[in-house]
Amino acid sequence: MSLPLEGLSAIVTGAGRGLGRAEALELAGLGASVVVNDYGQPGRGGTSHAEGYGGGSGEASAAPAEQVAEEIRAAGGRAVAHLGDVSDFAAARALVDLAVGTYGKLDILVNNAGILRDRMVFSMSEDEWDSVVRVHLKGHFNTTHFASVHWRERSKAAGGPVYGRVVNTSSEAFLAGSAGQPNYAAAKGGIVGLTTSTALALRKYGVTANAICPRARTRMTEDVFAGFAEPGDGELDPLAPEHVSPLVGYLASPAASHITGQLLVVHGGMVAIVERPKVAAQFDAAKEAFSYEELDAVLSPYYEARPADETFAATEVLGLKKG
Repeated sequence: MSLPLEGLSAIVTGAGRGLGRAEALELAGLGASVVVNDYGQPGRGGTSHAEGYGGGSGEASAAPAEQVAEEIRAAGGRAVAHLGDVSDFAAARALVDLAVGTYGKLDILVNNAGILRDRMVFSMSEDEWDSVVRVHLKGHFNTTHFASVHWRERSKAAGGPVYGRVVNTSSEAFLAGSAGQPNYAAAKGGIVGLTTSTALALRKYGVTANAICPRARTRMTEDVFAGFAEPGDGELDPLAPEHVSPLVGYLASPAASHITGQLLVVHGGMVAIVERPKVAAQFDAAKEAFSYEELDAVLSPYYEARPADETFAATEVLGLKKG
């Protein structure tokens, strides 16, 4: 019996540790040949891991990507390591070229790499803003750009659709807001916009693009989830990356050929499909345009009648409770 991803090749960025590692192992376990990307740079302020972009030394390290690639090969799969920084345009091109050169084509792109530079908006520096947006949002664009060029050229040569899957990594910080992460939340929101645009642009070539909002306990998020329940003896951590990776494998598979432009939240044995924003209320001007007084008359009562705090509480709505 063949595996769902047999004969397909994949790139997973930020795959040296955490979510990316789990996703690379999942794709390999489903039969894909994998390029394991990890730059090995430190995450938070140079001290910790970042969604697979981890090291802690401040120097690029070959170890994480190579270790995961070796783990895949030891289990009988095919994998090569790539040590480039996906936020660098040329490095992203080299990453896609490596996949195509090694496996003959690229079929699956999983964008996971990212870093954190947490700070309140009034305390954040320009570099803290730029670095997070660069790695997350520009990094997603860079790899998607070169992968889409590859798929478009293949489709033109074939005279029809080809196999292509993009799985991007957003966050509930975009959905719910995160006071200490204006850079991260903004980048993750941008990734959703990039995903829906990519889904529309590549649909005629046979390529799907979807985004996930994973919740997982990794070195990058260990302090974020410090107050949440730890697993008991013999129990799988509800925040284990292994809860997330099967969804990535599914979205990368032929079974998900009809799913594109979607956003899904995943953690702890739960998958939630997020709808596009809906209009909550509409008011029309009595004449050609609103006046200040008319806006005050319709909008102020509307908001005054709503609860004082309607912030989306993701930890309650989506079922995760602190211990």
